[in-house]
Amino acid sequence: MKRREFITLLGGAAAWPITARAQQPAIPVIGFLSGASLKTFGPMVAAFHRGLKETGYVEGQNVTIEYRWAEGQYNQLPSLAADLVRRPVAVIAATGGPASGLAAKAATPSIPIVFLSGSDPVNAGLVGNLARPEGNATGVTFFADTLMAKRFELMRELVPNATAIAVLINPMNVDAPGQLREVQAAARAARQELFVLNASTPSEIDAAFAVLVKQAVGALIVAGDPMFVSRREQIGSLVASYAIPAMYNSPESTPPDALVWYGPSLADAYRQAGIYTGKILTGAKPADLPVLRATRFKLMINLKAAKTLGLEVPTSILLRADEVIE
Repeated sequence: MKRREFITLLGGAAAWPITARAQQPAIPVIGFLSGASLKTFGPMVAAFHRGLKETGYVEGQNVTIEYRWAEGQYNQLPSLAADLVRRPVAVIAATGGPASGLAAKAATPSIPIVFLSGSDPVNAGLVGNLARPEGNATGVTFFADTLMAKRFELMRELVPNATAIAVLINPMNVDAPGQLREVQAAARAARQELFVLNASTPSEIDAAFAVLVKQAVGALIVAGDPMFVSRREQIGSLVASYAIPAMYNSPESTPPDALVWYGPSLADAYRQAGIYTGKILTGAKPADLPVLRATRFKLMINLKAAKTLGLEVPTSILLRADEVIE
C-alpha cells in the first residue's frame, strides 16, 4: 500500500466517530411552566418525573427540562412562556393552574402543550373538545369548580351550628369565577350566609382572616389555588390560631393536623401529565390524546383535630371517608 493511500485510510477512520456523533439525535427539551413555586411543588415535580419515566424518559439521561416558576405571580406567566418558546422546547408542560396553559397557548400555536387545569378546559378556552382536543393542547382536568358545592355541603354537615361559612378564594385565578358561582349557588339553596374572602398575596391572606374573625364565621372552605398550596403553612397557622374549622381541596394543599380535605390527588394528575408529555415526545399528537378527567375524589377527616375544635363528626361523614386520622 502506498503511503498516501495509507494516510487517506487513517484519515477516514479517524472521521468515523465524529460522523457517528454528529448523526446522534439531539436530546429533547421539555419546558415546564408553573404558576406555583418549586419550594412547595417539589413533590408534584417528582410525580411528573415518574410519569415521564413510565414512557422511557429520565431527566439528565435522555431528556432535558427547562423550569419556569411564576411563584404565584400569574401575570409573569406570559413572559415565562414566551421565553420557553424562544428556547425552543419540544413540548410545554403547563402546570400550576389553567393560567399556565392559557399563557402557553397564547405564546405558541404549534409547540405541543400538556396542561393541568382545575376548571373546564373547554370553557377556559384550552381545548375545543375533551375527547378529541383541537389544536396543540391536551392535558388533565379536575373540574374543581364542580367540587365546591360538595365541599360546602360537607362543611355544613360537619359544622351544623355555623351561622356563616366563608370561602377563601384567589380572584387572580382563572378558576375563581366558576368556583365562586358553584359555592354561591349551594349557599343560596341552603339559605346559608356565605362570606367571600379574596386573597392573592400573603398579606391579603392575613387580612382575609382578620375579616373572618371579625364576622364570627363558623367554618372556612379554602378554594383550590396554586398560591394557596404554596402558602399552606401560613393558612394552616392562621386556621390553628383562630380555631376555625377549615376544609381543603387536596392532600397536597392540606397543612399538617388539618381537619378535613376533599378532592383529587394532585400528585396523580402530575404523573398523568408526565405520561402524556412522554407520549408526545415519542410522536403522539395532542389532538389524538383525550383530556383526562379526574374521576376519583377522596375524603379525609382528622378526628384529633375535630376533638380539639369541639366538633362531633357525624357517622354519615365517617362512613364516606376514605381516610380517618384517629
